[in-house]
Amino acid sequence: MKKLFLSLVLLLAVVLVSPLCLAEEAVDAEEEAWAGADGLAEDKIVELAPDYEPWFSPIWEPPSGEIESLLFSTQAAIGAIIIGYFFGYYRAKKKVTGNN
Repeated sequence: MKKLFLSLVLLLAVVLVSPLCLAEEAVDAEEEAWAGADGLAEDKIVELAPDYEPWFSPIWEPPSGEIESLLFSTQAAIGAIIIGYFFGYYRAKKKVTGNN
């Protein structure tokens, strides 16, 4: 019963705090809401050295920001799966061999 109450309180806290975080992000309307570090760095470089020319250009650019986000999140998911696999593998190996 105590675990159920704690779970409900934590769920309620998440439900109440999440919209506040999203609303705070929406207030900042002068900048792009989900701008990445690359775009911010590019803006700063142009501000500091307007005559700077990049060394190279991308081989392929995704057709939209959504596709770029999809590729980035897929890359992150694959990395997390690999890391999780090795953590699980070594934990199970440690459990089987009895080494603490």
